[in-house]
Amino acid sequence: MNHDPFIVSPGAKISLKDDYDPSYKAEYHEKAEAKRKLKAGIKELANYQNILYAQNTYALLIILQAMDAAGKDSTIKHVMSGVNPQGCQVFSFQEPSDEELDHDYLWRSMKALPERGRIGIFNRSYYEELLVVRVHPELLEKQQLHYIPHGNQIWQQRFQEINNFEKYLVNNGIVVLKFFLNVSKAEQKKRFLDRIESPEKHWKFSPSDVRERGFWDDYMMAYEDVFNHTSTEYAPWYIIPADRKWFTRLVVSDIICTKLKELNLQYPTVSEEHKLMLLEAKRILEIEDE
Repeated sequence: MNHDPFIVSPGAKISLKDDYDPSYKAEYHEKAEAKRKLKAGIKELANYQNILYAQNTYALLIILQAMDAAGKDSTIKHVMSGVNPQGCQVFSFQEPSDEELDHDYLWRSMKALPERGRIGIFNRSYYEELLVVRVHPELLEKQQLHYIPHGNQIWQQRFQEINNFEKYLVNNGIVVLKFFLNVSKAEQKKRFLDRIESPEKHWKFSPSDVRERGFWDDYMMAYEDVFNHTSTEYAPWYIIPADRKWFTRLVVSDIICTKLKELNLQYPTVSEEHKLMLLEAKRILEIEDE
């Protein structure tokens, strides 16, 4: 699959409204076709994860950002359905706790970074500091900052800090993949109504979801600024159409597999001495009394 329609070119100035269609589905005209390819992608991802875990050199950090009801949870559930749970960890970042507010804003993310050989998924992330905190700047008062720069200076400062942080991660073998699930406002409304009308989905809905929807335009402006300032050569942003969940899952799976393939992962090689030990172990087992 060609990933060019989804990537934010480093240094580009994009418009979500003009440059990215939430209902885009590439050449896929049938849902069943995409599901078949996703099934193959899940199997491929499981194979890559095994080698990633065995090699124990790289880690993969997947960041998922989106407006409410865009499908982050279901994307994780479907795309990662074939991987070994021992090699994958998911963290969902909610409102910071008192302990977290007593530290710098990247502290809780640092604690949750994946170990070598593992895949880590951030369901929301440190980018909330440039999104919800920007839309609701009163939240800055809770962060006990020694100094808050005027105007947009604090956001510019955090753009730079996050870029430096991600460069540090990549330099240390943590591959960073960043996805924004781009759901339309109309589709979000449809999914909200479905949650309200379906008793088994009531737990997914909160009145705050509708309140935050009222800041839609502010969030879109904040997201665009994030993409324009933090999509880099070493950690680019991918804007994934999210009005069709089946297509969202397919694209995310394909991008992850492509990135892992680029790492040229290999199972560890063993020494000649170790091979001789294996042969001896085999000999002992074969002559063992039943």
